[in-house]
Amino acid sequence: MSTKQLILRNLQKNVKNYYLYLFALVFTVALYFTFVTLQFAPAISSKESINLAAMIRTTSIFLIVIIGVFLFYANNLFIKRRSKEIGLFQLIGMTKSRIFFIISLENAIVFLFSIVIGTFIGFALSKFILMIFFKVIGIEESASLFFSMNAFWLTLLVFSVIFLLVMVMNYVFLKRRTILHLFSVTTTTEERVKKISIWEILMGILGIVFILLGYYVSSKLFDGDFNDFQQMMNAMVSILGLVIVGTYLFYKGSVRFITNLIRRQKNGYLDVNEVLSLSSIMFRMKSNAFMLTVITTVSAVAIGLLSLSYISFYSAEKNAEISIPDHFAFTDEGDAERFGKTLKENSIPFVEKRVEYVQKELDISSLIDTDLELTLDTSNSFMTLISEDAVSTMSLREDEVMFTGYNHMVEAIMPLKKKGTVYVSSEGTSIPLTYMGLEDEYILNTRVSPGGLPTAVVDEKLFSKIREGESSTDSYVGINVTKSSTREEANTLFHDLGLHKTHQSQLDLATTQKQNMGLVMFIVAYLGLTFLITSGCILYFKQMDESEEEKPSYRILRKLGYSKRDLLRGIAGKQVFNFGIPLIVGLLHSYFAVRSGWFFFGTTLWTPMIIVMVLYTILYSVFGLLSVKYFKKVIREVL
Repeated sequence: MSTKQLILRNLQKNVKNYYLYLFALVFTVALYFTFVTLQFAPAISSKESINLAAMIRTTSIFLIVIIGVFLFYANNLFIKRRSKEIGLFQLIGMTKSRIFFIISLENAIVFLFSIVIGTFIGFALSKFILMIFFKVIGIEESASLFFSMNAFWLTLLVFSVIFLLVMVMNYVFLKRRTILHLFSVTTTTEERVKKISIWEILMGILGIVFILLGYYVSSKLFDGDFNDFQQMMNAMVSILGLVIVGTYLFYKGSVRFITNLIRRQKNGYLDVNEVLSLSSIMFRMKSNAFMLTVITTVSAVAIGLLSLSYISFYSAEKNAEISIPDHFAFTDEGDAERFGKTLKENSIPFVEKRVEYVQKELDISSLIDTDLELTLDTSNSFMTLISEDAVSTMSLREDEVMFTGYNHMVEAIMPLKKKGTVYVSSEGTSIPLTYMGLEDEYILNTRVSPGGLPTAVVDEKLFSKIREGESSTDSYVGINVTKSSTREEANTLFHDLGLHKTHQSQLDLATTQKQNMGLVMFIVAYLGLTFLITSGCILYFKQMDESEEEKPSYRILRKLGYSKRDLLRGIAGKQVFNFGIPLIVGLLHSYFAVRSGWFFFGTTLWTPMIIVMVLYTILYSVFGLLSVKYFKKVIREVL
């Protein structure tokens, strides 16, 4: 048989056995090419206000790392699967150099085929991805289908470098292994079955304890249990260490410890489902502990970051309403009148509200309900005072004060007590006021009431006395368009007059936040999708390996009287464990991470987080279903 015939035969056999590897390779090429194409899209490169191309270029580096690690792992797995074939080549007289040449040529054909097909698929998807990108970040541009030669050459360069590194790995593999070792690579068990030891029991208990302790500390991170920011930083590092080490110990010992307890409860009498699921993962997960820890941790990071960015994107309009409670906010009455006149000339109906305010030093130290050492001096804080007339729902006595519009992020770190005394400094005297509570209504924008602190509302008579001592009176003017259909037109007029340079628009703020967080969300989602596919493929490849090793077990179980249906039910249960445990642990890690600090990013937690987790679970489950389908094929061949 000639070298050409041998290569063609090997390629045909590998396509049949490792079609998912080819799919993953083609798909990673398509993902990379599509993403890099965004960098050279004319609509993006023309945007000078935000350097999108630079961010895409930076993100593509992380994409290369994810793809590279996956391909190195997959190649290492498949070269081991072909070890017997390589050993036979040596037995018939082939040198290692010639075997390396054949394998390299096969891989070169596979890589070249994948680059061509992946580039074509990426080109076909580029317009769709560009449309999603524009929609998410709010760019008013039409997406057009175009082929970027720069993106193609960059894709070719990246995967050529990966190919060379893969060849180096194959060379080292062939160089270090003898013929005897090549024939024994695939028959070596990952973990020798033995009785569970005391050390494994301790590891199992410690793994669960570390994870739960990390969750507990994360839930207390912003509850005031840590007195300064250095302690908070130490706590964050501790949480990260506890969760990662706990996850490793969980796979190394906890899974086997728990499944062993289940087996002991059944006194060793297991049905076929438990034999194929519990017994298998007892000895598999321990040997794959490091790989599963990496997959779980990165999955948790991807889900967490995507959830936080989606929370911010989802809450953009609500955050804008909190920061700017009116459609247009003015601190200059002349500019407000000019804008109002322009709205009238363009027949845009609106309502106007005017609020006079003063900024005074307030002592609110008696209201702070936290032990955290704050950089803010709560005994001498500048806060904005307004009259009760500006808030229709309030009626106060002269010795009372209420707060309104407390920023939710600051409130989470610095909560207020329900009762206390507030001291207002005015003309050298300190006026004590009884604190009457906190309202959710936002009256002034963040420029008038800075620092995230609430606005203090006092009695009209007291406000008049305090205002008399001021040399000038400050006013806030809010303008709200009554017809939502004319809001964008009004915002255009706001910009045409140049008022956006010194005053604020609620629509502008919401759009800016959606653009910024939409970009982050798109990038994180793209990286997360890439990692999801690669990690799912890795777990699938491991199942392929296990299916080959477990073929004798299937024959024995069939001879004992179990039907194909019984075996398939047991395999389905096994896949639930193999894919479900890393998924559930990753979801739990991301939930507690998001839950501890989500209020820094938005006002809504559950809806965005649940949407992200459900989508991730659905996509991840696809690989579990593919594994069950592959095992069906194996059982059919064996039986």
